[in-house]
Amino acid sequence: MAFSDDGVKAKLSALNETQESIVGCSQWIMFHRRHADRIAHIWLQRIKESPPNKKLTLIYLSNEIVQQGKIRKKPEFVDAYSPIMVEATVAAYKGSPSDIQNKIRRVVEVWRQRLVFTPAIQDEIEKGIDALDRNRSSRKPALGGSLFSNSSVPPELSSVAPLATALQKAELNAKPQIGTANDTYDKITHPDYESTPQLHAAALASLVHKLATAEYAVSESIKARQSLISGLEKLLETNKSKLATEETQKSDLAARKVAVEGRRAEVERALLANLSASETQAISKAPLAVNLSDKARHEQGVTGDSERPQIEELTPPPMESFTPVGSPGPADLGINTDEFPVSSSHPVEPVSVAVTGNSALESAHVGADILHSLTRPMDDGTNGHQSHVGAYKKRKMSRSAAEDEYAAFAGDGDMEGIDDEVGNLI
Repeated sequence: MAFSDDGVKAKLSALNETQESIVGCSQWIMFHRRHADRIAHIWLQRIKESPPNKKLTLIYLSNEIVQQGKIRKKPEFVDAYSPIMVEATVAAYKGSPSDIQNKIRRVVEVWRQRLVFTPAIQDEIEKGIDALDRNRSSRKPALGGSLFSNSSVPPELSSVAPLATALQKAELNAKPQIGTANDTYDKITHPDYESTPQLHAAALASLVHKLATAEYAVSESIKARQSLISGLEKLLETNKSKLATEETQKSDLAARKVAVEGRRAEVERALLANLSASETQAISKAPLAVNLSDKARHEQGVTGDSERPQIEELTPPPMESFTPVGSPGPADLGINTDEFPVSSSHPVEPVSVAVTGNSALESAHVGADILHSLTRPMDDGTNGHQSHVGAYKKRKMSRSAAEDEYAAFAGDGDMEGIDDEVGNLI
């Protein structure tokens, strides 16, 4: 089929969004690569006249043509589309719905990743799209965001979004250059590589240039990544500080909630108890016991002592407070507090006292002897055994109190002359 403008327009009119239609049309156009400039001009006019859906299909067609031209090493179409691609992309993007704009953005990102156009043309395409986004304040954010637009980035990430975009661009720029340099290096340094000395020298010079270009691209990527890491560290520190503040606020709000719930329970109990209005009001106006954090207490000017209850100290008072004033101490009683004398050779053995007659009176005598032994001062250890034994000496007791009284009267002779019967009565 001979080439003509009507034939190109017919192909573009029959184009649809299916893969088969786009691939078939691109193959027909690439067959007529000698007319690449004319085809690109007709394609641009068709984009300006078509509705948004058709514009997106024409963008897909141009993407297929230029990428296949680079793969097959047919630069005619890349050279023909490069001068008009900025105008065509902006025309297709302008006035299109958000979903179509997002798809166009993805195509533009693919162009940057695969280095379809030169960096200058790529930057102009992105600037034109970004200018349209800034002019449309009501534009919906792109799905998944964009590599070169931060219009949908949250304000919290606005400081690191440009750094991330710069890093992505640096990576996309370095990746193909690294691949080209490594492939050329493997080819030239391979043992089977054959060439004349002149061509080998030229190939080595070209390889040095490619390696230097790839090294510079990697250096730029490293700088971009370091800048992004620094920005992320600052963002992390900022968020840690905000997190600590928010945790304190949460704790204070929870403490206030607990205090208010307690006050509500008190007021409800007062209402159920039918307290007077003044009593209920006194409960309501009483200060709330809120357990605030130290930071909140400092901000409100509340000291720590005013919120803490008075607690009795746990340290016991001195023993002197339990001892009456003027009481004799161990030294006053003649007691050696360092060592209590105990004789191991002569142990103390208590002597039991036989009880005869009036047991109450005899018990009184025994108690008196024990008290008398306790009040005597102790010896220094030389005759301590004798003092202890003396306290337990057995005393001779009368048989009864009546006999003792009778003996007292008989001693003075007053009982003489009394009959034996009377005496027996006494």
